[in-house]
Amino acid sequence: MKFCRSDGTTLEHLEDAPTEILTKRFTADTESSAGLATTVLDTARVRTTGDLKPETRYAKSGDINIAYQVLGSGPVDLIYVPGWVSHLEYGWEEPSLARFYRRLASFSRLILFDKRGTGLSDQSTNMPTLEQRMDDVRAVMEAVHSERAVVFGMSEGGNMAMLFAATYPERTIALITFGVFAKRIYDAEYPWAPTPEERQKFYDAIEHEWGGPLGVEDLAPSMAHDERFRNWWASYQRRSASPRAALALAQLNTSIDVRHVLPAIRVPTLILHRREDRDSNIEEGRYIASHIPGATLVELPGEDHLLFVGDQDAVLREVERFISNSGRTADVDSVLGTVLYIATIPKTKDDGSDAGRFNVLAKREVEWFKGRVSEANDNEFCAIFDGPIRAIRCARAIRDSALELGIETKAGLHTGLCEMRGDHASGAAVEISRRVADRAAAGEVLLTNTVTDLVSGSEIVFSNRGACNFEGLLKDCRLSATV
Repeated sequence: MKFCRSDGTTLEHLEDAPTEILTKRFTADTESSAGLATTVLDTARVRTTGDLKPETRYAKSGDINIAYQVLGSGPVDLIYVPGWVSHLEYGWEEPSLARFYRRLASFSRLILFDKRGTGLSDQSTNMPTLEQRMDDVRAVMEAVHSERAVVFGMSEGGNMAMLFAATYPERTIALITFGVFAKRIYDAEYPWAPTPEERQKFYDAIEHEWGGPLGVEDLAPSMAHDERFRNWWASYQRRSASPRAALALAQLNTSIDVRHVLPAIRVPTLILHRREDRDSNIEEGRYIASHIPGATLVELPGEDHLLFVGDQDAVLREVERFISNSGRTADVDSVLGTVLYIATIPKTKDDGSDAGRFNVLAKREVEWFKGRVSEANDNEFCAIFDGPIRAIRCARAIRDSALELGIETKAGLHTGLCEMRGDHASGAAVEISRRVADRAAAGEVLLTNTVTDLVSGSEIVFSNRGACNFEGLLKDCRLSATV
């Protein structure tokens, strides 16, 4: 991308521009246009690197205030999901990060935010779940009137970005991740993740070393001996989270497992990963790319995990190229959803009135928990939710309300790809939830591990119900019941 002075000379990047009035010309290839369109933008009001930083504002997500910033006026919205901890305003004090943001904003309307519990956003009494964090992304998008955006997740923020893209394809133009992982603890099928001993060593370092430049040798080895950067990194972490919050978030990250989400992602996807990344093994990027349909993997040279450290221009080139070619609309008939299937347990004597009363109360609870009724008949009820915690709470509310009417129920939940026709859901996820409900005892809410893997950080307690297979649908499944 080049920037044209009024005298006809050009500049390669916006940060090279003087404070005089410039005219920025760029081309954007979109699906809605037959060819190339040239947009002319008067950038007299665009700030240069040394000028004022973007204004911090707040979006309400439930009862939590989420801090956000917006800069740039490009043809596409780009929402950036940061990693472990962040601080919107102090991030601008590091020149390499400020430059990275401004380059992104040169070809997009860039939306930045601090996740709940970090930086300038509200602290929460409980650790945030991935579902709540998705709600935060939606709250920020609504606050800035963004209907659709490219979602760009860095490191741990990539898990949140992937789940958002799978759940809300109609809000996601494209998905980009950098240095991301699908699981944060070792197992035989995912051998690249840290071992329990390595994670415990990290916890100990947080408890004893928070306040210094923790992890800089692994996260930014190319800057590990730069005293100025070390001091900034230490201060950035201190401002981003307290020691207790940082430890709790690290422990929460250990429980993340979004592997089963990957096949449900149906938007254009770019996976960026540095080959020698010391924090997130390149094999993790390869695994993720191989499990997302149609994903593009770009392996970059370097060992820095922080994307703005090292050769950031290589990252920016790939991001800009990918965004310019990602104008198509996602297939919104397929979405990631948590399916709740509830069956009533027939009484010996039933005059038929129970079915009508049950359907009324079940529909009321589904509406309250922001779900969609997919199917309702005399003895069975199916609903779909965009968040697993809401689905679990709804299942328990229906069970308790039905019991007050003398109606016993059993419920099954599964998170997976759903084929939607209006509010009607079909596909393997619906059938699996039905079979899970069949295995449940009276009054039991039974779930597959696809649900429990996504609710880490919530107050919900589970009891192990062992392993099972659903022939032709799901192998090596683990079942749990809510307590």
